[in-house]
Amino acid sequence: MGQLKDFQLRRLEEHKYSCASSSLMDPMMQKWWCWLVEQCPMTLAPNLITISGLMVNIATSLILVYYSPDAKQEVPRWACFLCALGLFLYQSLDAIDGKQARRTGTSSPLGELFDHGCDSLSTVFVSLGVACSVRLGTHPYWMFFQCMMAVTLFYCAHWQTYVSGTLRFGFIDVTEAQFGVILIHLFSVIFGPNFWSLKIPGTDLEFLVLYVTAGMIQVICQLKTCSYIILFGGAGKNGSSIAGTSVLSPVVPLLFILVPSVLIAWKSPYDIYLQNPTIYLLTFGCVSARVTNRLVVAHMTKSEMAYSDASLIGPALLFLNQYFNCPINENYLLYIVCIYVIYDLIKYCQKVCLEICHHLNISLFTIVPKRPASSTSSAAFEKNGSSKYMTRSKAKVKSH
Repeated sequence: MGQLKDFQLRRLEEHKYSCASSSLMDPMMQKWWCWLVEQCPMTLAPNLITISGLMVNIATSLILVYYSPDAKQEVPRWACFLCALGLFLYQSLDAIDGKQARRTGTSSPLGELFDHGCDSLSTVFVSLGVACSVRLGTHPYWMFFQCMMAVTLFYCAHWQTYVSGTLRFGFIDVTEAQFGVILIHLFSVIFGPNFWSLKIPGTDLEFLVLYVTAGMIQVICQLKTCSYIILFGGAGKNGSSIAGTSVLSPVVPLLFILVPSVLIAWKSPYDIYLQNPTIYLLTFGCVSARVTNRLVVAHMTKSEMAYSDASLIGPALLFLNQYFNCPINENYLLYIVCIYVIYDLIKYCQKVCLEICHHLNISLFTIVPKRPASSTSSAAFEKNGSSKYMTRSKAKVKSH
């Protein structure tokens, strides 16, 4: 059974990308992005650029997780540098995939969906990587708040897009946050990861407080902006979403993620979160990425978003296991659920991409070269220069 219905595929053809940005750093980075995209061969598919950047970002973040699985141990400085470099590469490649699509004439709704899908997964690994870099596991509940807020803000960004029809970037937004994370990694490289646990001169506060405070300010600002657009920016009939649904309807899937994530960690007799913080946050992060992708699809197809989702089976199993006094060891079950939600996310993304490729008759990771006009018509055009041959040549090129 397909993930997308026929009417969704038809509406996807009509989708037009709409974006509004007042970002501080985007104009400053345009020269670098424009130069970088010119170095890409015309045969390089935009989606291949995106997925390559994501793989680099995930790999470098996992190195930090490997050295500090609970985000408490001091990680090697070179690992922090690699993570900063990986994020910069991802940020750069993510910024040029759309430029490459326009440059090669391969722009399509699939490219936008693929880009946002990669961003949803990148958000999870970026938040885990920076938590390891600053040893945020020494304050596990701040780590929980940071990682869950990261995926929540990403979800809210697409929630307001679903409501208003336009993806909006504020003065301090994605690019600025990414460079902020890069700067944090570089501080860990220069001064060592233990720098964040040192006391600020003249106070009894750790430098980690500065990092947490900056994160709190960003969360408050972005939630304030998103909330206003969600409540008052509906582009549908009578202020509804662009799909004609209630502007508050996407809050239900979000609560299905946030509420269980808090309750399961709080009620666990095995201290499931405290014992496995990175695995726990990765699990719920992947569930959030799956649900966010469905929200993006609902926006692009102007359709209602279902409240249920296969990925929610994972948190439901953890919750039911606790309800029945943990007949299965929670730590073992968490690893099983983590594997399941990762598999479910990959399977969903694969099916959606292949369905769109089949419907639009395009390729996901390659650019099919256009066949030139036949040599017979070209020679005839050169010989006669008549409008009749020119018309035929153009018709052939168009048909090819």
